[in-house]
Amino acid sequence: MPLPLVPLAAFALRTGAVAGAVWLVRRALVPGRTDQRAEDALDDLGEGLSLHRPADRALEGARQTNAAGRFRRTLTWAGGGVEIDAAWLARLRIRRT
Repeated sequence: MPLPLVPLAAFALRTGAVAGAVWLVRRALVPGRTDQRAEDALDDLGEGLSLHRPADRALEGARQTNAAGRFRRTLTWAGGGVEIDAAWLARLRIRRT
């Protein structure tokens, strides 16, 4: 009885392509680190969004805009619940060269 190789070959090619993509992404990742100062700054944020342009950062030919946001919610249901705490800080600096 002949063995149908076409379906096996298609499966092997697809699996190999996925494995190759995962290998390339894993190779490109850089190990991260946790900065406690950044963690403390994110914990100190108030809830909501804020956007401001500090006057002391407006140097000649440069502007800076800072943004911050925090979202805290607690979701509960019959079996328990989870707390969601998402916070971020951002800076956009534009300079003329």
